[in-house]
Amino acid sequence: MTGPRYLIAGAGGMLGRDLQAALADRSVSALSRLELDITDPRACADAVAGHDVVLNAAAYTAVDAAETDEEQATLINATGAENLARACAAAGAVLVQYSTDYVFAGDGVGPYPEDAPIAPVSAYGRSKAEGERRAVAAHPDGTIVLRTAWLYGEHGPNFVRTMMRLYREHGTLTVVNDQHGQPTWTRDLAEQTVRMLDAGVRSGTLHGTNAGATTWHGFARAIVENLGGDPDTVAPTDSAQFARPARRPANSVLAHDGWARLGLAPMRPWRAALDDAMAEGVFT
Repeated sequence: MTGPRYLIAGAGGMLGRDLQAALADRSVSALSRLELDITDPRACADAVAGHDVVLNAAAYTAVDAAETDEEQATLINATGAENLARACAAAGAVLVQYSTDYVFAGDGVGPYPEDAPIAPVSAYGRSKAEGERRAVAAHPDGTIVLRTAWLYGEHGPNFVRTMMRLYREHGTLTVVNDQHGQPTWTRDLAEQTVRMLDAGVRSGTLHGTNAGATTWHGFARAIVENLGGDPDTVAPTDSAQFARPARRPANSVLAHDGWARLGLAPMRPWRAALDDAMAEGVFT
């Protein structure tokens, strides 16, 4: 098989498995977190050698746990990213470093552009912001930071699957209506990643979220509607009623202007993606 050789770190996760599917016709090495410890620089160097593109889908994503475990979150999300970036620089490979809306404070008005100042308000956000910084510093001409948010997909626990279960059990839901963001299907993100790489992108910062915006309440209403239920059975509430250790950004809507500058279309609207995902039955 000719063409670029891809390495997926964190290949056993929700995004990692959809990346494998999106690259099914390519030369791919898919390593789970048990097969590649990205906190080990030697292991990263050995794994990256012989590859042209590295997709870092390995991450510490326990947002609330990170508040009391920031050292471990930083080790994986920042040191791990730096290790892969250094290995990519040595091998002449491109690194795709997946990041998050949590690098922003969430107090802005309107969508955050790619070059907006980062100001994370949680330990998880700080660890991912540091991962961006370290990866770019280690490999400035070969690191793509691809920020995403509100991920759901077939291969892991996520909001869609949880809401479907709770609605079927109780017939009603109560969901926060004061956090704004972009539900994003991991399959769409994986396919956009491949389009981006096929277009020859080698560095920069882009926002990989489905287009449009909603709240968690609006997201839940759409899920219930797609189940054939009454969306008015989803009651709104505010975040104060669901106090959690980590602060969540009130507005984490991301702008997509970077795609146009590259001559690429942004990802499709979030509702169209959700409708297709549920119609395919990927959550059953």
